[in-house]
Amino acid sequence: MSAYLNRRRDFLKLSLAASTLPLMRRLAFASNCDEDRTAWYRDAKFGMFIHWGPYSLASVEASWPIMEPKAGGISEAEYRELPKRFNPVKFEPQAFVELARSAGQEYMVFTTKHHDGFCMFDSSYTDYKITNTPYGKDIVKQLAAAAQRADMPLGFYYSPPDMHHPGFRDTSKLSRDTWKGGPTRPEWPLYLDYMQLQLTELLTNYGPAALIWFDGLDNQEKYGGVRFVDLIRKLQSATLVNDRIGVPGDYQTPEQLIPNAIPTKNVHISGIDPSIQEKLKPTIPKPEDFQLWETCMTINNTWAYNMHDHEYKSAQFLIRGLVEVASRGGNFLLNVGPRPDGTIQPEFEERLRAIGDWLAVNGDSIYGSTYGPVQRMASVRTTAKGRKVFVHVFDWPSSTLDVNGLQAKVISARLLATGQPLKFRQTEGKLLVDLPPQAPDPNVSVITLRTL
Repeated sequence: MSAYLNRRRDFLKLSLAASTLPLMRRLAFASNCDEDRTAWYRDAKFGMFIHWGPYSLASVEASWPIMEPKAGGISEAEYRELPKRFNPVKFEPQAFVELARSAGQEYMVFTTKHHDGFCMFDSSYTDYKITNTPYGKDIVKQLAAAAQRADMPLGFYYSPPDMHHPGFRDTSKLSRDTWKGGPTRPEWPLYLDYMQLQLTELLTNYGPAALIWFDGLDNQEKYGGVRFVDLIRKLQSATLVNDRIGVPGDYQTPEQLIPNAIPTKNVHISGIDPSIQEKLKPTIPKPEDFQLWETCMTINNTWAYNMHDHEYKSAQFLIRGLVEVASRGGNFLLNVGPRPDGTIQPEFEERLRAIGDWLAVNGDSIYGSTYGPVQRMASVRTTAKGRKVFVHVFDWPSSTLDVNGLQAKVISARLLATGQPLKFRQTEGKLLVDLPPQAPDPNVSVITLRTL
């Protein structure tokens, strides 16, 4: 572990000056302009998403079983009773933060309230909350304190849809019939006021919020997003906002998929619709045209803990996913669903630590990087940082790597893992690099090119 920590310190030295400041000062520094506000996020690249609530007791997805009953075998009445049994006595917030650190994750996003309306924080405006369970303690407060101690940026997922609030929908009916909300009902303005009160709580009672991650589902314009973005800017000017409340936000959020080309500002790529891939053009955009984005993804097939879901993605798949995302300039928000007792299952921990081991050696090619100059080349992905180009090789050739389309003049080539210099030859638009017979890493091996 000491070697890992030493490598992590080296990575941090390579960040922008602002991103090496303690979290409180870094976020204050970031409030000065839009570019500074997003600088830490652009550099971070890899984060931990946490979906957790009483639904973990039933091994069902968060909220969806009451919205679409086919999503899980539990009735709405049974779902509503789960908080009465929720008592995660093994929850240790510092363990969550330490796991994220060991995985090489540079920020965390926690579900403070999902669509079901249950709050994992001690809101003054509802009884449907964690402090009214057998557990009785504020989960968000504990995690926020642990994150601040560790200088870990923490963001808050907050769901605009709320199946519990009578202002959002007619709660005399089942959620499956009313889950899209009722913006034409006279109670709707009261619900928006409720949102404002809760967001104010999150942004004033829990320290610096790195970001607010809205999850607005369909017809997001009904929430009047400008109002809430203005509120966030007023309360914490450095806090980033995603794109799921009917306004563009600071970054877009494709879900469970990785765009097949570098996103640009003229194409909206949020959500789970695979047709967004058809709208993207296989070009390398100018920096001013690039669209900041983040893919969120699960380790198995569900966001919440599900004891029956054993279809875990391999560590290699996830490492390559991180590389894919970084090669197109994005961030990778990888989800865990804690168990009902407050622990994270070993299958998740094993994969996260494997990613951290890879980043301990190869993190210079990910942190602080942007999209690379060579795109859509089979078995090769590139990232860039200043005058360095990192070539990520998925399938190691037997002798020579052929890189097409690199226009910059290369002055040196080395294996990132060992520093071993590599012989190369370059002609116009083509680079040939002589490789050792054995790949340094079975997951992804990285070559560092220095260019003029």
